[in-house]
Parts: sequence; C-alpha cells; structure tokens
Amino acid sequence: MDANDLGAIWLTLKLASVVTILLLLFGTPIAWWLARTRSKLKGVFGAVVALPLVLPPTVLGFYLLLAMGPNGLVGKFTEWLGLGLLPFTFPGLVIASVFYSLPFMVQPLQNAFEAIGDRPLEVAATLRASPWDTFWSVVVPLAKPGFLSGAVLAFAHTVGEFGVVLMIGGNIPNKTRVVSVQIYDHVEALEYTQAHVLAACMLVFSFLVLLTLYTLNPNKVKGREQ
Repeated sequence: MDANDLGAIWLTLKLASVVTILLLLFGTPIAWWLARTRSKLKGVFGAVVALPLVLPPTVLGFYLLLAMGPNGLVGKFTEWLGLGLLPFTFPGLVIASVFYSLPFMVQPLQNAFEAIGDRPLEVAATLRASPWDTFWSVVVPLAKPGFLSGAVLAFAHTVGEFGVVLMIGGNIPNKTRVVSVQIYDHVEALEYTQAHVLAACMLVFSFLVLLTLYTLNPNKVKGREQ
C-alpha cells in the first residue's frame, strides 16, 4: 500500500467513527419515538428513515448536493454562518453519510426498544423512577444488543459507501477520498494489484462485521434470514 491507500483507509475509519457517534446521538431518540408512538404519522416517518435502503445512493447524493450547494437552503444557511459550502469537504461527507446510514442505526434500535415491552417501564414507574432514569437504568441495558448491532451496522455501512460520498465529496486525496473511491481509482488506472489489496481488506472487514453480528445476536440474525 502507498501513502494514498493509507490516507484513504484513515479517512474512511475517521468518517465511519464520527458518523456512528452522531447516529447514536440522533438515531436513539428517533428509534425510541418510532417504537413508542401511536401517532398516525409513524408510518410516514418510518418510511422516510428507511428511504436510503431502497433509494439509489446517487439520487440521495444528488439532492443532498443541491441542498448543500450555493443555491440550496442548507448552503445558504452555512454561508450565512460563515462556514462556507459543505460539498467536497469532510463535514459534508459526514452529513451525507449520516443520512445514508440512518436506517442501519434506527431499525435495530427500534426493534430492541419494541422488544422490551411496557412491563419493565411500568415497574420502574411504580418505583418512582423518572423517565430519564428509566431510560438509562432499564431501557439501555435491555436494549444493549440493539445498540451494538446498530453501531456495527452503521460503521460498516459507512465504510462501504461509494455513490453518496462520490457525489458529495468528490475525489480529493486526504480530504474526501475514502477506500471505496480509492479502489475505483485503481481500477480506472488498471492498477489491479493495488485494487486487489484494498478490495481484500474490505472483504475481510465485511466478513468480520457479519461474524460480529452473528456472535452478538445469533437468534435475531437467524430470524431475519428466515
């Protein structure tokens, strides 16, 4: 591996780490609301969250690019704040990746929250625990497998992104060029040996992710396959 390959790997790991932390912060309340609400809008919000699962990455990337561009609402807002435009920057990659990996965090958490049921929460309420205490003392420990699965899936999905990061970040070395884009560059340049090395790393990483999920929650993974 050369310096460009190592730089792409480091940037990819940095991006995936930041995105996973942000998704834990923002995805948890979304998942909790979806798991507990009886609102008629639950289906609408659930569909919006799951949209990246079926939407082509380039479509999502295109609309995010428009929104964060000079004529978009987000772009105008960031320029007004003096932050400049987000496309072709690392923060832009982070925002795009958060949107694209959102369902991979929210859905495992939502399933974990729904599996808890009402009984533990009712018992905590009879002991005069506040909603905040109940969440941290009861919900979080019981939903630990969901948090672990969501974090692993979100991290892995961010590592494997291509279409969205290429649309938003472009191909700037040590700034927005992640591993998937680096592999594409090697193939375009007919550098198959270098592409093989990075691709093999991605293959091993993907296998380890699946192995981790099976180890953390084998019954749930098996149930999804059936």
